[in-house]
Amino acid sequence: MDFIQITNDPDFAAFAARCGVARLMVDLERHGKQERQGGLGTFISDHLPQDVTTIRQAAPQAELIVRVNPLHAASKEEIDQAIADGASHLMLPMFRSAQTVAQFVELVAGRARTITLLETRDALASVAQWAGLDGLDEIYVGLNDLHRELGMHFMFQPLAAGVVDQVAAVARQHRKRFGFGGIARLDEGLLPGRVVLGEHLRLGSGSVILSRTFNRERIEAPDSDWHAIYAEEIRRLHHAVQVLAQREPAEIENDRLLAVDLITRVARSLGPTLTPR
Repeated sequence: MDFIQITNDPDFAAFAARCGVARLMVDLERHGKQERQGGLGTFISDHLPQDVTTIRQAAPQAELIVRVNPLHAASKEEIDQAIADGASHLMLPMFRSAQTVAQFVELVAGRARTITLLETRDALASVAQWAGLDGLDEIYVGLNDLHRELGMHFMFQPLAAGVVDQVAAVARQHRKRFGFGGIARLDEGLLPGRVVLGEHLRLGSGSVILSRTFNRERIEAPDSDWHAIYAEEIRRLHHAVQVLAQREPAEIENDRLLAVDLITRVARSLGPTLTPR
């Protein structure tokens, strides 16, 4: 199980890698994101193309994911530059068709690993058409946008509804690596990180994005001993993976039912179902 740290800070990237974070991400997605997520408290990146080189140099052994913009007129130049600057993986967000995935894979042309970020209703409906494409390496479910497209209030509702299970099954069928959502610290979050981690292991997920809670001391109290806190939280995550991997089938099912119950309770507290997009 690999953890993904989103950052454009080279010192932090190097430290995270030393703590056992195997994957770093530079997030270049800008097109349409402010319109979709502005005011919702989600992460709106200020990362720049030159950050790719900076992070690659800071942590040369880590996998470096670059989330590019949805396909547009200058996608070829954007993809070529990210690869030249050291990206080992490219992630395509907000796509809606198998044709778009095929175009993305063609532009990358085997020079980096490819990840689709499934976060639209159309991408979900067509997953069987594009998941098996040659040149596609990984499928990641982005719950922030997907849950809103599905008319849901809480980002983990697609997990409780079996939507993530559906995508995981397709990924397994085509032998693609799979991941989804984000994770808070083990004992924090509307859906505690420990519960989320259990679902990742149940579904065969290979990676998850670390939420901003993991480095909040670095941001909010930089004079604190945030290095020790961060390192300890990452250590606890790795230990929890080992423990949860030893569960018996009955325990896994009980934990799944607990996750569904917690997600349902949170969703109800947030209001009635939204109208799907």
